[in-house]
Amino acid sequence: MGRYFGTDGFRGEANVDLTADHAYKVGRFLGHYFSELKKQNGKSEKARLVIGKDTRRSSYMFEYSLAAGITASGADAYLLHVTTTPSVAYVTRVEGFDCGIMISASHNPFCDNGIKLISKCGEKFDDAATALIEDYLDGKTDEIPFATGKDIGRTVDHVSGRNRYMGYLISLGLYSFRGIKVGLDCANGSAWSIAKAVFDALGAKTYVINSEPDGLNINRNAGSTHIGVLSNFVKEKSLDIGFAFDGDADRCLCVDEKGSVVTGDHILFVCGRYLKDKGLLSNNTVVTTVMSNLGLYKAFDKIGIDYAKTAVGDRFVYEYMQKHSCALGGEESGHIIFSKFATTGDGILTALKLMEIMIASQKPMSELCKELVIFPQVLINVRVKEKSAVRNDSEIKNAVEKAEKILGKTGRILVRESGTEPVIRVMVEAENEQLCRECAESVADIVNLKFGMRNS
Repeated sequence: MGRYFGTDGFRGEANVDLTADHAYKVGRFLGHYFSELKKQNGKSEKARLVIGKDTRRSSYMFEYSLAAGITASGADAYLLHVTTTPSVAYVTRVEGFDCGIMISASHNPFCDNGIKLISKCGEKFDDAATALIEDYLDGKTDEIPFATGKDIGRTVDHVSGRNRYMGYLISLGLYSFRGIKVGLDCANGSAWSIAKAVFDALGAKTYVINSEPDGLNINRNAGSTHIGVLSNFVKEKSLDIGFAFDGDADRCLCVDEKGSVVTGDHILFVCGRYLKDKGLLSNNTVVTTVMSNLGLYKAFDKIGIDYAKTAVGDRFVYEYMQKHSCALGGEESGHIIFSKFATTGDGILTALKLMEIMIASQKPMSELCKELVIFPQVLINVRVKEKSAVRNDSEIKNAVEKAEKILGKTGRILVRESGTEPVIRVMVEAENEQLCRECAESVADIVNLKFGMRNS
């Protein structure tokens, strides 16, 4: 990871870790960088960058800071306004923009925010270019000249791009949803302005919660990180299915008609089997991360589907999918990628594909998921002062080795650094939940004692 940009962009508390000045400078660099690329390629038109944002209070501040920096450097900034991360990726790719920018901290609370950069191909931004941005932020490069006169850029309202994305999603619906009662938890985030319109257009009877953003309530007891809210709603309203998105709607979790949670691993299983049955699972492989549940792999083994494991982060999943021409990949958190239709995780697209499978099979979601038995899992997040210090600590290594011996071949322990927060994640899986908790706590307690925030 870089000095500012982690696995999913530049993220932190608004105006503490990530400030308006940072955003302005990122805009200045990007506007200049792509303007110079245009000149080097002999093109006279201005560079064009497209910006989307979620519903956080600070997103407006960062939107205008980025736009000011971009236009001051001589490029044009197109504003999608409140929209989803996958919509920015789609618009960037299909409308020939030089770069896409999404202002969001995804599932984090409203006080945090982030800047996600998207390449002209709709993929995560190039690491080498990101390193140049970080050098500029640190004052290690020459100052960027201001554009003057007719070379100054402009901002353009581009809400039409978001509408075209919505049309694209609707076009992917192979079946009418008429007669199906669907619950949507929009997390008071980006899905608020898109999800219901898409499901309504396809004929569903939609029941929506957490769709009144006020800038402060994004992800607050809502969305995919608080799935119990949707579970209760589905049971209360006797709905056929429910979908919960995160703040920028690049992930989706599901609730079946009984109110049971359908995790990202369930989604990979259901979609993987469906694609295999239709002869569309290229290389007969589903791409997962190391955080996927052992139960998923056992279920794949049973039905003859191969799988790959990558580092945590949808960018690593997508990179593997691209390199090996895979059709399906994702994370247990709900980032699901269908490479035929998108270049990033797309929560609303995922929901549409699950609806397609349910209708095509004429089975409820509970029936589609029943062959997957999830192993008990305990995940403990420890906020630390310095993530890198944990990596090579001998006492923690010894504790992990001790836990591995206890778990044997019927379980596993994984200790990793969060790519977006000052957090160490300790995850244990085993056939026995009590054993999971004991092993996880034995390691997490040492991490917290030696490196936890409480010691700062």
